[in-house]
Amino acid sequence: MDSGTSSLQADPAPAREARAIKRREAIVDIPSHLQAWIVEQRPELYTPMDHAAWRYILRVNGAFFAKAAHEAYMDGLRRTGIDVERIPLIGEMDEKMRAIGWRAVAVSGFIPPQTFMEFQSLGILPIACDMRQMDHILYTPAPDVVHEAAGHAPIIADPHYSDYLRAYGEISRLAIYSSQDMAMYRAIRHLSEVKEDPAATTRQVEEAEAMLDHTAAQVDWISEAAELSRMYWWTVEYGLVGSLEDPRIYGAGLLSSAGESWSCLDPRVRRVLLDESCVHQGYDITKPQPQLFVTPDFPHLMTVLERYAQGMAHRRGGLEALEKAQKAKAPTTTRLDGGLQVGGVLQDLRLDKAGRPAFLRWSGPVLLSADDEPLRGHGRDSHAHGFSMPMGPLEGRQEGAATLTAQELHALGFGEGRTGRMHFASGIVLEGRLTEIMEADGRNRLVRFDDCRLTWDDELLFDPAWGHFDLACALAVESVCGGWADRLVDAQDLPAVRPEMKSNMDEAKRRLAELYGEVRALRESGDRSSEACCRLEAVADELERLHPQDWLLRLELVEFGECLPPARRDSLLAWLNHYAATGPEAAQLVERGLALCN
Repeated sequence: MDSGTSSLQADPAPAREARAIKRREAIVDIPSHLQAWIVEQRPELYTPMDHAAWRYILRVNGAFFAKAAHEAYMDGLRRTGIDVERIPLIGEMDEKMRAIGWRAVAVSGFIPPQTFMEFQSLGILPIACDMRQMDHILYTPAPDVVHEAAGHAPIIADPHYSDYLRAYGEISRLAIYSSQDMAMYRAIRHLSEVKEDPAATTRQVEEAEAMLDHTAAQVDWISEAAELSRMYWWTVEYGLVGSLEDPRIYGAGLLSSAGESWSCLDPRVRRVLLDESCVHQGYDITKPQPQLFVTPDFPHLMTVLERYAQGMAHRRGGLEALEKAQKAKAPTTTRLDGGLQVGGVLQDLRLDKAGRPAFLRWSGPVLLSADDEPLRGHGRDSHAHGFSMPMGPLEGRQEGAATLTAQELHALGFGEGRTGRMHFASGIVLEGRLTEIMEADGRNRLVRFDDCRLTWDDELLFDPAWGHFDLACALAVESVCGGWADRLVDAQDLPAVRPEMKSNMDEAKRRLAELYGEVRALRESGDRSSEACCRLEAVADELERLHPQDWLLRLELVEFGECLPPARRDSLLAWLNHYAATGPEAAQLVERGLALCN
């Protein structure tokens, strides 16, 4: 029996173990926090119906995209190991993509946007290995192997587009995301999982949709990450390339759709020249897009990305960056001018009389780092309850605490067992016993005090009862980026249990899947003997008696042409035409499928 029916057989343990060993060898050089999202693709879980759906989508799209897609697409299918006849093995795609400087790994469902972008920044394409259900053959909002493998991978073969993807991944990885972004991600992930769950009830779908609507209604600030996700949508997912009058398709959302890809070039869909203003244009993932952005060529994508990046917090730093971090209410990493990085949720931002940052407070846990490496003794456990710091010049000086010499510290009263006092130009006063200095490049980076009291006028900012006070010595904020400096500790969205690939098979579909497998085997064998034709007749009889709603297998039977008696073929065509009359989606499915049979 061919591989299309392998889902009906037990997967031999040695075969699975061999695949697992090969997968572990392939991902050993991928950062461990990213490995947590990589799953084992289990080809035996694909049903013959899944392979038939894949074949249908790629066949109808292939005929259309030969003219409608960017020229890199058709060649990219071959170069990335995409076969029209069956769902690809991601391990084999990985080997093919190495030749164009990329990798491919298997994941399951939605992974956090920041995680996806970090994969992409490393030149690794995460491919959701689950297959869409037959009911969603034209389009599914959930990531699946059609979207990732047949949509994203082929265009990566173009070097200019590949450069854009890597650069986008790196810039997006540094973007500030908000707590609202993460709530939206969880709501979207939940909805997609429910919609692709064959056992989900109508009520469960409605509840998931209501949850997403409620979460979306709470969004009152558009973060950098949210703006960049719009750029991604209007380029990587739904982008057109060429002239406004005669563009070609390159977006993966369109290249993986057997529905919207055909309508997106209709003159009624508004076309807009791509520029950085695309980040202000929202979108609805559940509906066809009323307008699309057109880039003249792929190098222009990099120009637009760079223009936007110039205004991001990780480039600009200063007060504007801190204000974004405070609005985010999510982990960010602030890099100070001395190289120290403070990671956490920025809770309090206070300015001096001149409008400059003077006092910062992060809620816990807080991670202190330098060069993206955690400082020993200053992990999140050490600052579990938060971290605060005065910043700016000292009173009567142009410099801050970073340049104080041992003699100057002694003059301020800091000596063996003595309590000294440090005045900041902002009016903040620090009193305490200096116990340790951490230096870098000849400057004080972090100074520890015991019995420390921090006050601003009559307000107590730090109480001695709270323990050590670690003074971060800084005059200015160089940059702020989203997440933690050390990605190993960015564990807020790591799966508690490693996700696994899901199957669309259930007992109700088992016999129908066997019929699909038989038809596939007869087609691939080329057998047109009288016995083979009799077997096809038997399949058609069983379809008529037991599976009155299945359209795709009837379409595959029509492909056999003269192998079926004229009366049987006419009967199948009559059924398909009747089905096509039930609605516009059914009409699309049948019309495009029959066009391939002629």
